[in-house]
Amino acid sequence: MYNEEDFLQLSRIQHFEFCRRQWALAYIELQWQENVRTVEGKILHENAHDASLKEKRGDLLIVRAMPIHSREMGVSGECDVVEFYKVEEGIHLAGKDGFYKVIPVEYKRGKPKAEDSDILQVAAQALCLEEMLCCRIPYGYIYYGETRHRMKVEFTDEIQEKVKNTFAEMHRYYEQRYTPKVKTSKKCNACSLKDICLPVLNKKKSVSGYIDRIIAEEEKG
Repeated sequence: MYNEEDFLQLSRIQHFEFCRRQWALAYIELQWQENVRTVEGKILHENAHDASLKEKRGDLLIVRAMPIHSREMGVSGECDVVEFYKVEEGIHLAGKDGFYKVIPVEYKRGKPKAEDSDILQVAAQALCLEEMLCCRIPYGYIYYGETRHRMKVEFTDEIQEKVKNTFAEMHRYYEQRYTPKVKTSKKCNACSLKDICLPVLNKKKSVSGYIDRIIAEEEKG
């Protein structure tokens, strides 16, 4: 169990999965740079996180900007939206009659990604809700602004285990203040930190290595 002062931000798991170096530059070295994608994402989340926009539609209760945490994983954050559906068997909500099942919904500006970054984030939210509410949450949704559709995410044992292992790795990096070396790929072009990271320069051979090779060659000659 982690102490509250050691909690990491839950939403950062998507940055870590996208690129461990990006996460370390932003949240260990505290370097950050906005681009169009990050600004559009903020606008979408500001709308989803408006806590004043609570809704009740029949047997459905919609809660926005719900604070969540997990002492087991050492993380805290907010759910964009949590939907509570009235059912015959579920959890009890204070001040509400009956029982409810819990469905987290994460909002993203783009479209479904090839990697698991978005899936891990909503799965992490579900694990926090399970720990807080003492229930089992089998699935959730990701709403993509570009496609304007929800994608259903099944929270399998494999996904849940990956979330826990990823947070454990994040804690190790943070405690060691470790920034991984760059691994260039196509996704570097879309990264808001590419000018700070300088992937092309980092990929080049070091000056000290170059000097060592020159000296070694001269000694051989």
